[in-house]
Amino acid sequence: MSTKRILLLPHLNIQNANALSSPYTIGFPAMTAWLGAVHALQRKLNQTVFETIKFSEVGVVCHNLNLQTYKGKGDFVHSIIGTGNPLDKDGSRPAFIEEARCHLEVTLVIQCEGINPFTQDQQLEAINHNLNSGLKFASGDLLSSGTPEILTMDDDTEQRKLIRRLMPGHALIERRQLMIEAMHDGVDALDALLDGLTIKHRSEVDEEGNVTWTSKRKHQGWIIPIATGFHGITPLVAAGETKNQRDPGVPHRFAESIVTLGEFVMPYRIDNLEEMLWSYQYDQENSLYLCQQKTAIN
Repeated sequence: MSTKRILLLPHLNIQNANALSSPYTIGFPAMTAWLGAVHALQRKLNQTVFETIKFSEVGVVCHNLNLQTYKGKGDFVHSIIGTGNPLDKDGSRPAFIEEARCHLEVTLVIQCEGINPFTQDQQLEAINHNLNSGLKFASGDLLSSGTPEILTMDDDTEQRKLIRRLMPGHALIERRQLMIEAMHDGVDALDALLDGLTIKHRSEVDEEGNVTWTSKRKHQGWIIPIATGFHGITPLVAAGETKNQRDPGVPHRFAESIVTLGEFVMPYRIDNLEEMLWSYQYDQENSLYLCQQKTAIN
């Protein structure tokens, strides 16, 4: 294997991260949020003396997730636990928008380029400083973290050592191929998504009249819906021509979230780090802005 430089950000304890990963899914934060946070960290470093540092790919391993929802006795669905906002002057509760939140602990595995081994200590000091200077992860606040490390992956042995350090936890990988296969068979995209998530219960009666119930999904594994990017739904407009756009210095277009299937897997099932790393992909022909994996897990 070729030599890789890996920045390890271990055990990030994040509070009040955005759990509304898309307009119609709630749970683990969107992949765009994780790659966006790492890109923000890179830009902060590039504004200092570390101009050549580039974070090209990111892997996310979840150790713990506490979704802020509640289901009371007799309730059919879970309810979002809201924040306690201050009262108005007259003592009434102010209007607010419900926000799905979660507290979680994750480890980020980041493939680096432009790392100078002679200034590695200074680079780690700058990374640690920016992590603890209000950097947001999926809109959540970083409460604590382990010590960042820059690792050199020269062979499979070093890679296996790193993978063992990620345990216990679950790495998020992409399973869009499951949806592609279903859509090739004529299934609608939304039906393919729901079919991959539905739990089907079946009963069997043996010769003696005993009933046995089984519950299973279409695919094995911990399959979940994940938001992995955006699809442009309007033509690209030149910079500054759209009123009230957030950044008038860049082209503008309206977009909608893209949701596909993903899977949480234990790191020991991963043979190569490439199977858990995500990167940005731009499909100009189809107006797609994606976070994707280049290598599928075996």
